[in-house]
Amino acid sequence: MGKETPKVKQAHDNSLVVIDNRTGKQYSVPITHNSIPATFFKSIRAPAGPDDRPEDETERGLRVADRGFLNTAVIESAITYIDGERGILRYRGYPIEQLAEKSTFLECAYLLIYGALPTRSQLSHFEREVLLHGVMHTDATKFFGSFRYDAHPMAMLTSAFAYLGSYYEEANPSLQGQNLFTKCAKGDPEALLNMDKQIYRLIGKATTLAAMAYRVRQGRELVVPPTGMNYTESFLYQLDHLSPTDSFSASFSASPSPSPYKPHPVLARALDILFILHADHEMNASSTTVLQTGSSLPDPYSAVAAGCASLYGPLHGGANEAVIRMLVAIGSPDNVPAFLAAVKRREKVLSGFGHRVYKTSDPRSFIIRKIADEVFAVTGPDPLLDTAMALHDAALKDDYFVSRRLAPNVDFWSGLIYRAMGNIRTLIPMDFFPVLFVVPRVVGWVAHWRQLMLSPEGVKIWRPRQIYVGPSERSYVPFDEREAVQGPGKEPSTVIHSG
Repeated sequence: MGKETPKVKQAHDNSLVVIDNRTGKQYSVPITHNSIPATFFKSIRAPAGPDDRPEDETERGLRVADRGFLNTAVIESAITYIDGERGILRYRGYPIEQLAEKSTFLECAYLLIYGALPTRSQLSHFEREVLLHGVMHTDATKFFGSFRYDAHPMAMLTSAFAYLGSYYEEANPSLQGQNLFTKCAKGDPEALLNMDKQIYRLIGKATTLAAMAYRVRQGRELVVPPTGMNYTESFLYQLDHLSPTDSFSASFSASPSPSPYKPHPVLARALDILFILHADHEMNASSTTVLQTGSSLPDPYSAVAAGCASLYGPLHGGANEAVIRMLVAIGSPDNVPAFLAAVKRREKVLSGFGHRVYKTSDPRSFIIRKIADEVFAVTGPDPLLDTAMALHDAALKDDYFVSRRLAPNVDFWSGLIYRAMGNIRTLIPMDFFPVLFVVPRVVGWVAHWRQLMLSPEGVKIWRPRQIYVGPSERSYVPFDEREAVQGPGKEPSTVIHSG
């Protein structure tokens, strides 16, 4: 790690002075937006030292090592700002608290993608286009029917986004030319229209594909998106609708008597706010994956499928599922003290607390806590709620967790809300929770993808460097002269084959 050296005469300019002790040379690195260009360090070269290997490429300039991208800015973005130290999240400059209270999901989608809050007519046009593009080709029934009955919904959804790209040749740069979408940076009207059409399709069909994955698991027929409902109402309808004569029980309906099924407005609004909170989160793992994939200029459906695969991982999209499993394992409020003691001994994992970015509190957690109360007022409390509250209160009073800045994050409450919503009619299985994360995050993915395509400097393929630590050059060894390298992880495992 680096360390401070004695102060030198201050130059009072936006630059960083670097002294290479290997050569005694001094370099001035420009600072822009409180960042320095990593490529500058390629100019800092030195003769190979006694401990350097040829693979270190010492004479070709310094490399910047940053395992896990802990302090590497890969792009300039105008979309989302996060201040983890102060617990701030803003979409295009607007605080998430204001958007959750006053906005809608599709209005936030417009904001994230196009950079400004829409007028009434602009929003009406955008909503109409998104909802009209929600219908899938009838062949999709065969596609989803090809999965096993117990297939994970995220496997289905990831495959479905890639499958979707096979329908639209006009969206494929491999077929239409690699500048198909990068022409948008020059204001090409046809290219912009083509890009917008794919954005409408991806957002509109995200709910349809997610509902299809859900209904295949339930053994139900697939449902055409309804008309006359907003985005989240349509999604809930597609999940829950049973038949043309299906009625919604008066106990959960806004009307006093049974009527044709329409999702409860409190639940639809709660899901809308949850979608706002999950729409984007700056350079997270899946958004970075979308950009990494998008930099090679495939169709946007392939890039979104890659993002979906990234979010599938338990370190990213499976956190709220992990919270529910944790609460089930704890069992009751009485067992919370013993559980927290096991966490301190590193025998158990505390899910739903702390965040890679937020070092104080997750601003979304306060919003989602209020939503939980509103949902439970309609659905009745979840049996796990008392355990969750006991864990929440105990952890926030414990110096061990407070000193480590382990405050509840957005995932702590979202899983309970999804469970409660499902308990009204059909239980939403826990492995479907990441799907409910993907649907709104599609907006963030296409916003970042669009920004990349609109880059005035053009799109460069993302090609990170590595630090090679393997063997230096060696000669091929004939079979009879080789010594076996054995041990766990050093040779192929033996798999037991069944019929």
